[in-house]
Amino acid sequence: MRFQDKVVFITGGASGLGAATARRFAAEGARVVIADIDAEGAERAAADLPDAYAVIVDTGDATSVERGIADAVRRYDRIDVIFNNAGIDGQQQPLHEMDVANWERVRRVNGDGMFFVLRYGIAAMLAGGGGAIVNTSSTTALAAQENISPYTFTKAGIIGLTRSAAIEYAARGIRVNAIAPTVVMTPLVEHFIDSAPDPAQMRRQMEAFNPKPGIPNPDDVAGVVLFLASDDAAWITGHTIPIDGGYVAR
Repeated sequence: MRFQDKVVFITGGASGLGAATARRFAAEGARVVIADIDAEGAERAAADLPDAYAVIVDTGDATSVERGIADAVRRYDRIDVIFNNAGIDGQQQPLHEMDVANWERVRRVNGDGMFFVLRYGIAAMLAGGGGAIVNTSSTTALAAQENISPYTFTKAGIIGLTRSAAIEYAARGIRVNAIAPTVVMTPLVEHFIDSAPDPAQMRRQMEAFNPKPGIPNPDDVAGVVLFLASDDAAWITGHTIPIDGGYVAR
């Protein structure tokens, strides 16, 4: 029960990594705020937890983020942990053919949204005495892949933003780290596999993507998030932890 009575704010908490992490935090005693643009999904995810609250947040909109953070503080008086997780992948296109609207859409959610959550979340944490933040980056920030330049750009930026925030607030009681997962078996990835012309072949390819065979599930990622947010990681700040079965070690 490492998070007994702690207040945890999770963006993108209605599904995938966010929902899995919310369940793990709740199982260790946390009061969880599910923040998501999907209002119905956020309400469903919150309803499954013993002490949870759903807020509608568009992370690419500064006013929406500010309002969501304030709503969580009104509800629970403070925020102790933030899992800054919301993000999108965007279209796959070569850089010289990249649709400008696609670039702006990915940057808005993955880049601006990450900043807005840090901006207003850190302010709330300072008022409450500190806390821990975990940002979601990606292995693509450490080892680029083709045709996803907006995603790679934003996820690499998250690593730099994590370092900046970590050194700015280390002496004020706030730790900031990031995770860099490989492809994770979320419902979105399951749908991608099932929609392939040869789903079995696609699954085999994805299971062989990393040196460690197989595909991690959301709980595999959630366990690392909880470690970084816990007192067990009290001296870890400013770092990005790959969750990749050895992918970036090659």
